[in-house]
Amino acid sequence: MSSEILADAEHKMSRAVEAMERDFTGIRTGRASTALVERIHVDYYGTSTPLNQLAGISVPEPHQIVIQPWDRSVLGAIEKAITKSDIGLMPNVDGTAVRLNIPPLTEERRKDLVRVVHKRMEEARVEIRNLRRDAADQLKKEERDGDVGTDEAHRQLETLQKTTDRFVGEVDRVGAAKEQEVLEV
Repeated sequence: MSSEILADAEHKMSRAVEAMERDFTGIRTGRASTALVERIHVDYYGTSTPLNQLAGISVPEPHQIVIQPWDRSVLGAIEKAITKSDIGLMPNVDGTAVRLNIPPLTEERRKDLVRVVHKRMEEARVEIRNLRRDAADQLKKEERDGDVGTDEAHRQLETLQKTTDRFVGEVDRVGAAKEQEVLEV
């Protein structure tokens, strides 16, 4: 049972790191990326639909994103959704496609984005520590119930702590890489 608790905690911790990485793809770094706009929801005939289900999104140049909808009647709705979103880009509609020009980031904006990266890193660390606490509580309960001996329980708690440290280190590594990417001019 306790090996299942450790495996489950490790799986959940890896998912926490993956979720943080997925969130990082939406942070602008001065380079164009389709991840900036994929999560934007467009009002498509009364239904909130993700942009990547309505259009082809491409990056023809390092500082430009082109969105070509499969149904041209949705161009206005896409423009409206991008304008409302918090990505801070103004869409240019040319009749068949929407173009987003990515301006270089200012130093102040880079610092703001680094703060966002650090905040998300801390959220991931807290999530990992909460998972560790829950797993440790389950392991201690097994020890109290007599299912596991004291020595074995301590070994499992040490293993859990090593796993936690490994994933916190992974959060730090991924976050530092994203911070470097944001600060890159």
